[in-house]
Amino acid sequence: MVEKEEAVISEEEAAQYDRQIRLWGLEAQRRLRSSKVLLVGLRGLGAEVAKNLILAGVKGLTLMDHQEVSAEDSRAQFLIPTGSLGRNRAEASLERAQNLNPMVEVTVNKDNIEDKEDDFFKDFDAVCLTCCSRDLLVKVNQICHKKGIKFFMGDVFGYHGYMFADLGEHEFVEEKTKVTKTNQESEDGPEAKKPKVDSTESTMVKKKIEFCQLKDALEIDWNSEKAKAVLKKTPADYFLFQVIMKFRTDRGRDPQPSSFQEDCEALLQIRNDLLDSLGVNPDLLQEDFASYCFSEMAPVCAVGGGVLGQEVVKALSQRDSPHNNFFFFDGLKSSGIVDCLGAK
Repeated sequence: MVEKEEAVISEEEAAQYDRQIRLWGLEAQRRLRSSKVLLVGLRGLGAEVAKNLILAGVKGLTLMDHQEVSAEDSRAQFLIPTGSLGRNRAEASLERAQNLNPMVEVTVNKDNIEDKEDDFFKDFDAVCLTCCSRDLLVKVNQICHKKGIKFFMGDVFGYHGYMFADLGEHEFVEEKTKVTKTNQESEDGPEAKKPKVDSTESTMVKKKIEFCQLKDALEIDWNSEKAKAVLKKTPADYFLFQVIMKFRTDRGRDPQPSSFQEDCEALLQIRNDLLDSLGVNPDLLQEDFASYCFSEMAPVCAVGGGVLGQEVVKALSQRDSPHNNFFFFDGLKSSGIVDCLGAK
């Protein structure tokens, strides 16, 4: 993890971030202003996350993507100007990203993250991965966990989006309304024994939470009694994520509209084989699930990027309780759920 110097908030920055400072305090904003973030994958979700982190006022954001702009990027990637086909995705996103907030140092890295050594990550306080394979996600998470770097990942597949966080052993503060003791000499009866809540005063409470690694969250033994007990409460999107990750590993790409029928059949076969191998009934994912996980949908990217960006900000500022550890969004139901999976 990066050795931080205490950030000094200038008058110009205080004016720029006035609303945020009022919301989460000067100390939290100082922590943000001394933090560097690596964002991998500049498709629709990545653009939303970049926007939110830049506007929040981190010290530096590195946009990393080795892929070229494709026609599909125009569906949800608002940082890329028209006429950019064939350009590097991160490079094409730079100008609009930087214009969002000149106080943030936005840089581009056109390398493939798979080629990076472990020491590459030590220059960042948080790493956020999108558009990556399962093996790479697990590998980078292990590196970050070992080095004390906050790790995030997320993706959007059609109507479905998800994020995962591993903050290691994370300390934060949370604002709580003060509870005052009553003067029992002046009050009688049952009401005298109840604590009084003063909504005009609050106090900051220090807390600590421990996260598990992605590998543990993905390799749950669903045949164990503990796992069976929580299976009914486990979001189906957890298994949907596993199915699409397997598709991405096998095909080297995500499901594409141009091969809709073929990819639907492949997803159904992966669902049957994968869930059966996990000891889980494949019917947990309904037959028509495959029809709703093609391409990135801009509204789902906006929701997923909003939550993912918010969680990075919360982790770096050490303010408020973080999501531990998955967040799943179902655009068909317009609902999201936080679930902790894999914790011992």
